[in-house]
Amino acid sequence: MVKLLKVHGSENQFFILDQTILDNKLNDNEVKNLAINLCKNILDGADGLLVIDTSDDCLGKMRVINADGSEAKMCGNGLRTVSRYLSEKYQLDYFKIETLESNLSVKKAPDFYSGVPAFSVEISPISFNKVDLPFAYKNLTEMVNTEIPEFVSGEKFSAVAVPNPHLISFVSEIEHDTLNNLGQKLNSINEYFPEGVNVSFAKILDTNKLFVQTFERGVGFTNACGTGMSATSLVFALLYPDQFDSNRDITVYNPGGMVKTNIELNSTKELSKIHLIGNATFTHTIEISEENLHLNQLDNLKIEDTDEEKDYQDFVKSIKG
Repeated sequence: MVKLLKVHGSENQFFILDQTILDNKLNDNEVKNLAINLCKNILDGADGLLVIDTSDDCLGKMRVINADGSEAKMCGNGLRTVSRYLSEKYQLDYFKIETLESNLSVKKAPDFYSGVPAFSVEISPISFNKVDLPFAYKNLTEMVNTEIPEFVSGEKFSAVAVPNPHLISFVSEIEHDTLNNLGQKLNSINEYFPEGVNVSFAKILDTNKLFVQTFERGVGFTNACGTGMSATSLVFALLYPDQFDSNRDITVYNPGGMVKTNIELNSTKELSKIHLIGNATFTHTIEISEENLHLNQLDNLKIEDTDEEKDYQDFVKSIKG
C-alpha cells in the first residue's frame, strides 16, 4: 500500500505523493490524471498535487500539478508542507528543495500555535522583466504601479515573477466580483498575459500588515497563495516605504488564515530576498494500492483523519480574536 497525504498551508489544499516510495513511478500523464481526479473528487477536493521525487543536488524535488492538470513553477504554501514531510522523513530542520526554477532553502520555524507546525521557505528567483512573466502592454518592459484602465479603471497594477507570474493591485476594498472578472479575463485567451497570470488584490491594514486575496492561474479562487502573498509583500515594501518596517516580518492575512513574510530589499529589486513563513498542516493520510494509483482508481481508499485541523482552526480563531 502507498500512503498519500492531504495537507494545507493557510487552507491552500494539496495532496502529497512521494514518488520515491513507489516500486514504479507514475509517468507524467498518470500524474496529471491523478491530480485532476484527486483534486475534484477526494476529501472535498484540493488546489493541486505536490509530487516529491529524488534530486541530485537537494534533499528532494517538488513538482506542483494544479487542479486542472497544468504544472506551476512553484508554490509557496505547498513548499512548506513538502518541507515538513521531508524534514520528518529525514530528521533534518534545514535543507534545500529543488523546484522547476531553482533550488530553495527551507527550515523549520517555531510553531505558529500549539499543534500548528510552521516552516520558513525561500521564494526565488525574482523578475520584473516582461519576458519572464510574460506580459505585453504598450511599450512597457516592466509594470510597476501602473494604471491600466483595460484591467480595472482607477487602479494601479504591478507585475512580478517569483517565479510564478503575479499581477498585484493595492485597493481600498477588495471586491470579489471585480477580482474574479479580471482573473477570468487574464487566464482566458488575452493579449496582455498570453500564458495567464495569478491576480491578487491587497488591502493595507497597518504598518507591515496586509490582507491578500488571489485568483490563481489554473485553479481559480484559493484560500491563500504563497507566492502571491510573497510577491505582494515585496511590492508593498517597494511602493509603500512609509508603511514598511524592514526590521520585522510582514503579517499577511488571507481567507484561510495568516502567514508572515520577511523582505530584505536590495537597490536592485530583483536581488531582494523573500522568505515565506507559515503553517504546514497534515489533515489526512490516504492509503491506496500502487496498482490502483497507476490506474487512477480512487474508489478503494483507506482514509484517516490526523486531527491537526482542529489545532489549526483554534489558531485561526486566535488571530481573528
